[in-house]
Amino acid sequence: QVQLQESGPGLLKPSQTLALTCTISGASITTNDYYWSWIRQAPGKGLEWMGAIGNDGSTNDSPSLASRISVSRDTSKNQFTLQVNSVTPQDTAVYYCAREDYYGMRYWGQGTQVTVSS
Repeated sequence: QVQLQESGPGLLKPSQTLALTCTISGASITTNDYYWSWIRQAPGKGLEWMGAIGNDGSTNDSPSLASRISVSRDTSKNQFTLQVNSVTPQDTAVYYCAREDYYGMRYWGQGTQVTVSS
């Protein structure tokens, strides 16, 4: 059974860089046919897909966020990361990592709250 867990800072100030890590168990980040994705949900809003990384390290970012985010991986640790530059209060959200396959995003982490406030 695949499990994912997010970790990182819960509170940032505007203009700082957010870095979150997703640790995977029960599956390999290099397994074919999977994408490893980041999604967030701001207060009172729906889920927003941010970006993903494939088994070969290829990435795909949301066009609205591509200028500020970077998704990467560490195969030795079976982890992938999200970096968001120049955060603002609008980046306040619960951030999730998930596995994306042919059937959709069936496996999610618990989510981690990130608050951007001065």
